[in-house]
Amino acid sequence: MSSLLREEMQRLLFRPAKQRLVEFIEIQEPSHGRHFLCVAVCKNKLVQLCIVRCQISHKSIRTGSKKYSTKRSSIQECYRRTEVWSLQDLTLVDGRDPDVDDPCFYMHFDKVRTVTAISCSAKYAIVRAMVTLSDRYCQRSLNLRNFDWTYIKPTSFYSNRGDCIVLSQICFYAFNLVCLSMCSVPDALKN
Repeated sequence: MSSLLREEMQRLLFRPAKQRLVEFIEIQEPSHGRHFLCVAVCKNKLVQLCIVRCQISHKSIRTGSKKYSTKRSSIQECYRRTEVWSLQDLTLVDGRDPDVDDPCFYMHFDKVRTVTAISCSAKYAIVRAMVTLSDRYCQRSLNLRNFDWTYIKPTSFYSNRGDCIVLSQICFYAFNLVCLSMCSVPDALKN
């Protein structure tokens, strides 16, 4: 489903503006419709963050010939940017509390923007994308506070491949602990 959304937003909203959608997450907003926090790279290598609102509109379409005209209902999604910022203007991303599974975080521009993702993994996915794009296009490290660094910057052995790699790393550690607990201790070490 997310790949279809990505393709549709890229086709309808970002490609006409000569931008490439890099990452997006669904967020919770008080107004009606679905909302997304998107990260896109412009043709001039400027990185933009934007809130996109998806609103469903119902249109009636006339089909058939002049003699036998029928009306059909068509559901069409309309994407509109409601807020836009430059990644260069982002001074701090605050995850609130790294020890709690909280999908809410703060983005500090000239004002603080509260964002509530639909899940904690979505929050970390968008922050990983922002960190990577800040390093690549802004030539500066993004200032982060209150995030669990193992989910933001995985170790070099596992590289930056997302949540699946972090989960496999945890399983690998657990397997090693089980194996070590099953080993017998030599008698010389017991005394």
